[in-house]
Amino acid sequence: MKPLRTLSGLVDFDCAARWGSFKLAAQELHKTPAAISQQVKQLEENLGFALFIRHPRHVTLTAKGQELAVAVGRMLIELRAKVGALQGGDEESVLRISTTHSFAIKWLVPRMHRFTKLYPELDIRLDSNDAPVNLEDDSSDVAVRYGPVSDGDPALLFRERLIAVYSPDLLAPGQTELTLADLPNFPLLYENSTESWLQLLNENKALKGKYDFSRGYSHWGVLAQAAVAGQGIALVAYGIAFQDILKGSLRQISCRSAPFGSGYRFMVNRSKENMPKVQRFRAWLVAEMNEMQRALEQSS
Repeated sequence: MKPLRTLSGLVDFDCAARWGSFKLAAQELHKTPAAISQQVKQLEENLGFALFIRHPRHVTLTAKGQELAVAVGRMLIELRAKVGALQGGDEESVLRISTTHSFAIKWLVPRMHRFTKLYPELDIRLDSNDAPVNLEDDSSDVAVRYGPVSDGDPALLFRERLIAVYSPDLLAPGQTELTLADLPNFPLLYENSTESWLQLLNENKALKGKYDFSRGYSHWGVLAQAAVAGQGIALVAYGIAFQDILKGSLRQISCRSAPFGSGYRFMVNRSKENMPKVQRFRAWLVAEMNEMQRALEQSS
């Protein structure tokens, strides 16, 4: 196996792979098609396998060429992002946060102004994405992710609890609150499956009854919004409903919660965990989560 001794042909290869043409790649890179072809040929000789199948008017990637194109494309994106950051001197002034859609929309964005008021010099870049995040590629500085959690985990921010919530619009004239006894009168909204509802009903010895589990949602944020819209009574993660409860858009049914093992963890790019911007965001996030924990304990 021969080592790759030069990276000089990778940019030309990436460009040709994207265009499927040496001619179009040459136009982008301001070179001649012959120069692009020669760089790619030298790269193939160095690698020991073909990257393209040559056709009269275009080129197509081989199977190995396709795999390499994906890897090189990703590498160049990260490299250009890093160079841009260094050129702009923004490593300390830009905070890149990755989190899930529901947490971003229903928890982080509504209170982010508190953080920016404390640190107006920071430029916040928020990426909401439910896909796994790779913090080592420098595309994000920190991430808040939802999933199974365990006590004692230093990354643990908040252990979730599922609560039953409803819009005040569901109250009948003269009615001040809804209770577990009212559940059969409304559609019961859930995320993905009804299992958690059944656990909550069992915890409160209320399994007997005719319940309408008619509306399921794929994301906590969408579920909470459906409850705000008065579409039924929702069993939702407390953190996702917290802001709506504070505003009065949702009310909480008083009952025992079901066992639940998920929550939020704070993840950080190891090369940046000691940077002031990361430390400040972590401290602010922990303080906000502690405030929410106190509110949860008072409501229980």
